[in-house]
Amino acid sequence: MPTARLALAAAVVVGTLYAVGGSDTNNEIVNTFEAYDPETDTWTTKSPMPKARVYLAACAISRILYAAGGADKRGASDALFAYDPVTDAWTKKADMRHKVSGLAVGVVHGELYAVGGNNGNQVFKTVEAYDTAANTWTTENPMPTARWGLAVGVVNGILYAVGGLGSRGPLNTVEAYDAATNRWTSRAAMPTARFGLTVSVTNGKLYAIGGEGVGNYLDTVEAYDPATNTWTAKAAMPTARFALASGVHNGTIYAVGGYSGDVLNTVEAFRP
Repeated sequence: MPTARLALAAAVVVGTLYAVGGSDTNNEIVNTFEAYDPETDTWTTKSPMPKARVYLAACAISRILYAAGGADKRGASDALFAYDPVTDAWTKKADMRHKVSGLAVGVVHGELYAVGGNNGNQVFKTVEAYDTAANTWTTENPMPTARWGLAVGVVNGILYAVGGLGSRGPLNTVEAYDAATNRWTSRAAMPTARFGLTVSVTNGKLYAIGGEGVGNYLDTVEAYDPATNTWTAKAAMPTARFALASGVHNGTIYAVGGYSGDVLNTVEAFRP
């Protein structure tokens, strides 16, 4: 990746992985926006995000990238911006109902769901849903466990919230949200408690990658199968790191950036 950074966000739109925001090697919060083409293994620089943010979250809906929440120098943000790759332009959208950093987002039936996070004083279990057509947010049933630095994945319309940092340290908690019923249920715990991890979904399974445990950066990769409610250890990532991001193209997971004693521009690919 051209710009080394941690606590960035990433999403794949029409076969291109976009890496947005984060904190660079000078500990500066950035609005850097770079695109990776897995077919050519090349990066290009795109229009910067309107506001520099760190510990934000991103997802793709209908060929548009959405970047939500995070923090700037003044604290947690409620901002939502949308990026259109066709025009290489950003658009301001309706603000979230909470200013929140270290959140995670997932897409269920075409709506963006933002879960968890913190504002510097409070750790949240809030869930907000964004309707792209109406440009409005609604508050949904809160997650059972308050946490930030978590990750989410969506399989068959169910959103899974994985790991994070709670009041007593790193978590291995997994909770599943059914938007149709607006209800949460507990699922099998992840083998490794961690926060600052990333989750990617391919072939109907969630892959939990990296993060920080109790004072150590992790190269751990564990796969969750919702059909059997079981976890399986997978090949370790070459570089142990925390506060990374990831995306999937053609069944391959790409892990980008993060921190492992230094701010990283590392890109590593995993083919399940």
